[in-house]
Amino acid sequence: MTVFSYADVGATEGGALPLGYRHLRYRGRVGSGGGDYRAAAGALLSWRMHRRVPVRVRADGPAVPGLRVVVGLGPVTAPCAVVWTVADATRTGFAYGTLTGHPEQGEEAFVVELDADGSVWLSVTAFSRPALRYIRAMGPLVPAFQRLYVRRCAQALRAEVRRIRT
Repeated sequence: MTVFSYADVGATEGGALPLGYRHLRYRGRVGSGGGDYRAAAGALLSWRMHRRVPVRVRADGPAVPGLRVVVGLGPVTAPCAVVWTVADATRTGFAYGTLTGHPEQGEEAFVVELDADGSVWLSVTAFSRPALRYIRAMGPLVPAFQRLYVRRCAQALRAEVRRIRT
């Protein structure tokens, strides 16, 4: 049984994010058409987007509910578990939530969306708060880093889609 480090497990799947956390919503275009949608979805679920950011990802397979994942950047390691997934004709993605030892508490969802006009987007929805003293001490730097990180995710996914397309 997975024990998350926060109470609002699954909240990124609905509309309203829980109070008491920083909220982040981002949407960046990554391609156009069904081929780009399938390429982006595959890159997302297989962790290729994350690895291209680049962050270290230790996962024993593609994103599926319950899968434990350790994400690392520099000296920081962040244990998570996949909370939910979606995979249909117009939306593919997942959310992972923090486990004990993660520097934050909360959840982050990454979803590739195919709009009616053929545009392909990466949407990121997250809520978090510091779990460790050194993260609290970093104050406003943490949300700024998170915004840069999600923009970098969209750039990495765009590059991966272009690589697959050629």
